[in-house]
Amino acid sequence: MRVLLVEDDEPVAESLRRGLLRYGFEVEWVTTGAAGLAVATPYDLVLLDLGLPDTDGLDVCRALRRRGDVPIIVISARSDETDRVVGLEIGADDYVSKPFGVREVIARIRAVMRRVRPAEQPTGPQRYGARLTVDRKAARVRLDGVEVALTPKEYDLLAFLTEEPGALMSREQIMEAVWDANWFGPTKTLDVHVAALRRKLAGAVAVEAVRGVGFRLNVLTDEPAGTGNRAAPEAPVGPVGADPT
Repeated sequence: MRVLLVEDDEPVAESLRRGLLRYGFEVEWVTTGAAGLAVATPYDLVLLDLGLPDTDGLDVCRALRRRGDVPIIVISARSDETDRVVGLEIGADDYVSKPFGVREVIARIRAVMRRVRPAEQPTGPQRYGARLTVDRKAARVRLDGVEVALTPKEYDLLAFLTEEPGALMSREQIMEAVWDANWFGPTKTLDVHVAALRRKLAGAVAVEAVRGVGFRLNVLTDEPAGTGNRAAPEAPVGPVGADPT
């Protein structure tokens, strides 16, 4: 996926660019609104800062929306609710407030793409290791070919974690993606659902808890007899940009 990043703050842009590249995105970075509007090469999504040096990012958002339906995620240090509302009303698909973590931006990109381009999402069963398959179209999970009975939230949690095996997801990210962005209840319910997945999918995947942060799902691979199972090698994970505090 090709991302157009319009951001004049070099440290923020560099951290975000490196993080996106590490997750497999192609990134074109420009520092002004005029440069963003002048980009001629096709892109799949725009990350747009509001505080640009040459023009208001809201005007750039409006101009981009007049041109077509490319997804736009606004990133800004502005915390005023009015700016967020205006940005969404003139065509932005989501709004991320600074400071943010790269993992949060990745999760929001994926959520936006699922909403605006559902036809591009995988439709057939996806295999994770030798034993587990997840059929997102039918919302069914099979272990060794046998369907596993999961509750709706257990399925949603598994579907989210398997979007990127090995990636560390914060509790806040998971709660927002699986439950609700406005969830105000205790996060203990997340631990209960993680425990259920561990029990029902034992031997196929391992849901690792990272104290004070969140969880990562590791796909287990079969080893020769007598050696047991081990987690598949992971790509480096962790924050590239500054996480919210």
